[in-house]
Amino acid sequence: MRVGLFGGSFDPAHPGHAHVAETARRRLGLHRVLWLVSPQNPLKPHAAAPLDRRSASARAQARGPAMVVSDLETRIGARYTVDTLRWLRARHPGVRFVWIMGGDNLRQFSGWRGWADILRTIPVAVVARPGGTAAQLLAGRLSPAARRFAHARLPARAASRLAHARPPAWTYLESPLHPASSTALRAPADAA
Repeated sequence: MRVGLFGGSFDPAHPGHAHVAETARRRLGLHRVLWLVSPQNPLKPHAAAPLDRRSASARAQARGPAMVVSDLETRIGARYTVDTLRWLRARHPGVRFVWIMGGDNLRQFSGWRGWADILRTIPVAVVARPGGTAAQLLAGRLSPAARRFAHARLPARAASRLAHARPPAWTYLESPLHPASSTALRAPADAA
């Protein structure tokens, strides 16, 4: 079984999230994509909306039987992705997990607790996302994580082999960019 792990605040989830999840599912040949709705992103300066509301918005976007929304991190008390991955791998040793993230997260990935351990634990798929200016997009491709693990990058044409690759292994998947953004969707509520 090949399972993509797509974590995030999903505050709110939007079609851009669905685009990343479906692109990864299709290009990586995944059986399932597990949307992990985080209790609270430690890197976000604002408190997230209630978990039940964010989970409902994720379920509204995660369409089809291959997309599963979960509050696993809340149930196991995990605050950091690296802890969630250790928990999942210990309990499901036969599953081929792949971490999925949007390209906009690659710029800040080296700020995650245990980011290098994440790359050493499971393969990672980065799906292109709009991220602002061309300079900001380039910054992601030249981020500390991308540079440190440049030797472990698989070409996108080999993406279907990523789930079976021995970590560290990662790929960057170009795809049509979906403009939706949680920040933009929250803006009217944040301004109120």
